[in-house]
Amino acid sequence: MAATSAPMDVAGPAGRIETVVDVPDAAARGVAVLCHPHPLHGGTMDNKVIQTLARAFVQLGYRAVRFNFRGVGRSQGQWDHGVGEVEDALAVIAASRDAASSLVLGGFSFGGYIAAQAAERLAAANTPVQRVVLIGPATSTFPLPAVPADSLVIHGEADDVVPLRATLDWARPQGLPVVVLPGVGHYFHGQLTRLRDLVLRGWS
Repeated sequence: MAATSAPMDVAGPAGRIETVVDVPDAAARGVAVLCHPHPLHGGTMDNKVIQTLARAFVQLGYRAVRFNFRGVGRSQGQWDHGVGEVEDALAVIAASRDAASSLVLGGFSFGGYIAAQAAERLAAANTPVQRVVLIGPATSTFPLPAVPADSLVIHGEADDVVPLRATLDWARPQGLPVVVLPGVGHYFHGQLTRLRDLVLRGWS
């Protein structure tokens, strides 16, 4: 995936947050913090979509930071219905970014909700992110806030976990484009290379 992958523990509000940092060969242009799917449905930082995002961002020259939400893997604490999980993400962001680095937030499914919430919190604190990338965001089950106009949103047409119409209904009032992959389901089976290429092509 990268020239170097290193484990890192972050001190979070519920205790240790298990984290892995994937580092590009050259000097990093920024950091991409990536949020995994729903912890109660098997979501971890090793999810294939999250790993695909990490590969894409390493290729783009970012340090890719993946982490386990509270109660997952070696991360301490327990499931907090998306409230504490936002705090986990903010703790990882604070430990991973510096004033000179561009920050990207990415997330898949439930992780998309967390990434959007974290981006909103950072913007309110006058520390906005460079960009947000949401893959199959959980628009049908969690109240996603609006995201910046240049956010990259990718959704499968045949998603049977988060219906495409839910994401379109969320995006429509924002005038936010959604990239739709025809015939593709929620987990992007057999489409991970295509997903990576969409992220690479969508970057500037």
